[in-house]
Amino acid sequence: MSLQQTEAHQESYFVAQLAAEAKRPDVAAPATIDSLVAKLTYLKDEEIDLVKAAHDYARKAHEGQTRRTGHEYITHPMAVAQILADMNMDHQSLMAALLHDVIEDSEINRSGLSELFGASVADMVDGVSKLSKIFASRDEAQAENFQKMAMAMAKDIRVIMVKMADRLHNMRTIGVMSDAQRKRIARETIEFYAPIANRLGVQMIKSELEELAFRALYPLRSQRIAQAVVDARGNRKAMVDEVQTAIAAALNREGIVAEVIGRQKNIYSIYRKMKTQHKSFAEIMDVFGFRIVVDQADACYRALGIVHGLYSPLVARFKDYIAIPKVNGYQSLHTSLMGPRGAPIEVQIRTKQQHAVAENGIAGHWLYRSNTEFESSQQRARRWVADLMELQSRAGNPMEFIESLKIDLFPDEVYVFTPKGKILELPRGASPVDFAYCVHTDIGNHCMSCRIDGQLSPLSQQLQSGQQVEILTASDSIPSPAWLNFAVTSKARSAIRSELKQQQAGQSIALGRKLLNRVLGAANTSINDLDFRRLRRVFSELGVRKLDELLQSIGNGDVSAHLAAQKLLFADNPDYQAIAVEGAGPVTIAGGEGLVVSYGRCCCPIPGDHIVGHMTPGKGFVVHVETCKNLKEVRRRSAHEITPARWTSHVEDEFQTMLRVNVKRRKGIMAEIAAEISSCDAGMESINIEERSADISTVHVGITVRNRDHLAMLMRRLRRNATVINAVRHFS
Repeated sequence: MSLQQTEAHQESYFVAQLAAEAKRPDVAAPATIDSLVAKLTYLKDEEIDLVKAAHDYARKAHEGQTRRTGHEYITHPMAVAQILADMNMDHQSLMAALLHDVIEDSEINRSGLSELFGASVADMVDGVSKLSKIFASRDEAQAENFQKMAMAMAKDIRVIMVKMADRLHNMRTIGVMSDAQRKRIARETIEFYAPIANRLGVQMIKSELEELAFRALYPLRSQRIAQAVVDARGNRKAMVDEVQTAIAAALNREGIVAEVIGRQKNIYSIYRKMKTQHKSFAEIMDVFGFRIVVDQADACYRALGIVHGLYSPLVARFKDYIAIPKVNGYQSLHTSLMGPRGAPIEVQIRTKQQHAVAENGIAGHWLYRSNTEFESSQQRARRWVADLMELQSRAGNPMEFIESLKIDLFPDEVYVFTPKGKILELPRGASPVDFAYCVHTDIGNHCMSCRIDGQLSPLSQQLQSGQQVEILTASDSIPSPAWLNFAVTSKARSAIRSELKQQQAGQSIALGRKLLNRVLGAANTSINDLDFRRLRRVFSELGVRKLDELLQSIGNGDVSAHLAAQKLLFADNPDYQAIAVEGAGPVTIAGGEGLVVSYGRCCCPIPGDHIVGHMTPGKGFVVHVETCKNLKEVRRRSAHEITPARWTSHVEDEFQTMLRVNVKRRKGIMAEIAAEISSCDAGMESINIEERSADISTVHVGITVRNRDHLAMLMRRLRRNATVINAVRHFS
């Protein structure tokens, strides 16, 4: 048997194991109503009665239904309710857990559920129920369902806890699904649900979801790593015991009451590190992890000093998440040390309260009702959900929302300061643009430049922890499409896209008005002369509802200005004779039209060139040199689509063009060409060298110039160089 066949056989064995585990009664059906009620000692009697009523209704609603495990369907809602009961969730959450599938699987709707069990429970059930509409693709369905869940979370944060518990039990029983379903659900879990649990600080659920999803996706890999961990644990026991004893003794000598624990490594985290950091299993397992849990925050820092005195700390490997908590409320000191016999050690130090927050996150609000730490964790969660709602409102469609959500779920933080000393947390790789939008959307939209630690810096510069950032704004400054190349936060990207869409809409309307008036001018009329109240039929024919939509469609290149003019004029006057488009005047180009006017890369027109324009769907008005070879086919097929154009007398932008320079080969000639370009106040965008012979090379240079006069001056300067044979403008 080949290695490939052996691995396939082993994988099928572990898949069969998953299926067998899913059918075990303690996994598939871990709770009965009696065992659930036994856990509800923290609830009032009348609240327990409501939970029982919800159970009775759910049992009746799911009567006759079974799960793929072979158990009655009611076992699933019962298991979900038990997970929430273990977190001391309130009675309404438990009721929603028991009823969470009844809208999908029975005749009752949200309003009916509200009459029976109250609006709060009904809203939670509706929030976790899938949309019933038909979608074009599974990705679209996923996106819309996530969007629906996010909106429900905004009303009631408990929705996400019910959904997490639902997903957790489904993952525990995923082994009975088909291979394709198992992998799809597992991938969705590892991409969305585990990161959301992490974002809300519920580490216990996050870790189990990751482990279960990893097993479902890669049964063989997970089993091998799990076995390797078991084997390594035996070999490591003496070292772990030695370090644990040494740390505990040192803390005890200083009078610090603490629990010292050897940290268990997450199987999926091991795999992820092996994959992303390109490390072997042995390298990762060589790092010994410990956690020190103390009573008070000041004891954390004292404990830190003690372990640093015991073992040498590694430079730049210390993080203080107590002073600056993570976005999900996580607080702890992290340090890396050189242990006995050179073994690397990672130590986390936190208080009991901080440990509880780290493990339970938002769920701690119900576990520890009087604890302000958990109140704070829930407030953070609510702020995050509020940010999601802002993303949702700005997103053009559900897929865009999902893209933004993914960005938001995988941050690696940096901490920067405002000029007033406030600390802002941003993902690693964030730019001043991200910082600006984090402060306020209006600051981002009007951002002009920035100072980093008092020095003027580019907006594209990546921020580092500890830097102070000041944003300089201007009332007429607007977002640039180039910002999307370096903005990394979901809030910044969605706000930029939203603003660009508004800009483009305004610019498209202005261009559409200019183009339509140009054609109408050939018939001695204009937009203002038409009575649009009598022209609604034309709007319908062209697929628009009002004049601005028509003008925007023309400006975007989706509707021909010539076609629109013909239809409008004919509807206004049935005796109208078709316009000769040639009689229309040229369109003026000022160079600052923004997103709806672009310049052909084939001919790179610059002010001074004789130009024409060509409307291209999705690209708007594309300007070409009049003699551009790429327009030959358009002229032959539909000459009326070519629009005469001209430059205004004052164009202040810079424009890209290409030069072809033939030079004698010698050392330093590239530097001389670059210097000549710079001395003429032109920009150099690209350079490419083509060897023509042993003595001659052709240099293709992309440059930016103001106009033809500026280009001519530059070419004269280049030709003065004795090594330059000739320099000409180049068209592709």
